Amino acid sequence: MKRFLILSFCLLSLGSCGSGNKPAGLLSEDKMVEVLIDIHITEGLTGAIPVSYDSSKVLYNLLEMDVFLKHQVSDSVFTQSMLYYLQDPAQMEQIYSRVVDSLVVRESSGGVLDQF
Repeated sequence: MKRFLILSFCLLSLGSCGSGNKPAGLLSEDKMVEVLIDIHITEGLTGAIPVSYDSSKVLYNLLEMDVFLKHQVSDSVFTQSMLYYLQDPAQMEQIYSRVVDSLVVRESSGGVLDQF
């Protein structure tokens, strides 16, 4: 989670320099929410496995690729979409509000690991 927040802030500072034009192939807000939910579940899983940092990093990269395959999204399209949405903090806050709400519902219903 910590890594993702740091990445988000870095992307925010890079994204704030953009012109605000929508990039081709931009993920919809709904699709971003779906992908971010799975990415955060993946981060939580890899962080909970008692292995070395290097091993967890390799595992995370493999699981992240699976998330992108599941959603039929390339990592570059996801990154471009993150950069675009990070240009508007209010919009990004709405997206993350939906992500957190969905994760809370999944956790309370015991369905967090259903994707695996």
